[in-house]
Amino acid sequence: MTLRRRGPALALGVATATAPEDSQPEVEPTSGASGRPEAETTDTEAERPADATVDAEAETVDAQAESGTADADADAEAEAEPIVTGADAGQRRPSKPGRAPGRDPLWARLLVILGVLMLITASTAITTTKVLAHRYDAAVKKGSLIAPDARAGGDQAHSRLTGPLNYLLIGSDARADDPTAGQRSDTIIIVHVPATMDRAYLISVPRDLRVQIPPFPATGFQGSQEKINGAFEYGHGGQGGVQLLSATLYKLTGITFDGAAVVDFGGFEKVIGQLGGVNMCIDERTESHHIGHDKDGKFLAPWNGPDGDYRNPDSTPEVYEPGCRRLEAWQALDYSRQRKSIPDGDYGRQRHQQQLLKAMFDEARRQGLATNPRKLDSLVRSVGASLTVDTGGVPLSDLVYALRGVNPGDLVGVKVPSESRDIGGISYVVAYEDQAATLYEAIRQDNLDIWAQQSTAWVNGL
Repeated sequence: MTLRRRGPALALGVATATAPEDSQPEVEPTSGASGRPEAETTDTEAERPADATVDAEAETVDAQAESGTADADADAEAEAEPIVTGADAGQRRPSKPGRAPGRDPLWARLLVILGVLMLITASTAITTTKVLAHRYDAAVKKGSLIAPDARAGGDQAHSRLTGPLNYLLIGSDARADDPTAGQRSDTIIIVHVPATMDRAYLISVPRDLRVQIPPFPATGFQGSQEKINGAFEYGHGGQGGVQLLSATLYKLTGITFDGAAVVDFGGFEKVIGQLGGVNMCIDERTESHHIGHDKDGKFLAPWNGPDGDYRNPDSTPEVYEPGCRRLEAWQALDYSRQRKSIPDGDYGRQRHQQQLLKAMFDEARRQGLATNPRKLDSLVRSVGASLTVDTGGVPLSDLVYALRGVNPGDLVGVKVPSESRDIGGISYVVAYEDQAATLYEAIRQDNLDIWAQQSTAWVNGL
């Protein structure tokens, strides 16, 4: 049995006997916890009909997770180190003196029985892992998000689990309260994982970066030079929007992508809500342009209008003062979206968004989310409707396991060398071509470590 078999089990929280060393006591999610359906747990996989519901099978997974049998079974399946913890450690007895075990028929029979039990329990661990993988895959929408020319390996799905890897992360603002405003990709992050697979770089692309957006026949778009976040709208959002955005980035940087994920901001809030909030250090006074209250304490937006250009004097805005504190979901999301009230504008927002991703990652790890099937199940299904992924044909559980070596402290924030500039009465971000070119080459050549050491002005402290 190979180590690869163990990967999905660990990633999905079935095969780890103990929580990570830095995890804390379990904190239940504040909302969205899903109830478990009543189901028989004694049926074997062969006895169940092919169309048995995933929820019924998940009950077995939860029962195994609670009793700890799935953990020990998967460890045996993966041929892990023979470490015994918990109840098993207390029950293990020293061998009695006497005849050599190999000469004792009773001992031989025990070995046979033990072997049979290992086979049965190992197969159960594999089955439950598959159940969870299917459950999560069914909850998350799949799509072909990368344009053929921009996909690593060309128009064929390039399935791989070894670095270097490049993924495109999009946070979209569908503006459901104003459909005429269109859809914009307010967050564009290139996630670069080097060949060592032990850290990740978050390269934030300014949403107002002036670029040449190529034609997109699928929507009749003819191409134009403008802000990069317009590509998402010209592709009509969703799958087409990310495809055009990936094609634009490929034309600009020469970087090909192994996959992508697009999530609306409601999805981010759901994740943070499931985590019960996050710990963040506010690095500059930030006044909200989106959330405020009137004299009676009722919600009243501080700024309004299509671009939020009109101040409402009857509204007192939410203010985030410098310092470290626990933020609720709505606070964390609101803070990370502000740019007009901070000195460094969109560059500050990019940094705050990178800090938020790190805080979410850190909180999930602190709570031992990967070793809690029920909590992970609740979170994935809660955010599933807001998330669309393209993993290039790699099972999502395998990808999560492959990235197990990346810890919150291993994230590095990077911004594209550029400056704000007014062109024709429109505010753009214009890249410093020579410096930006060295960044793009460093990503392609997988030597961002060297680039970051030589370009500290464009590295964010997270």
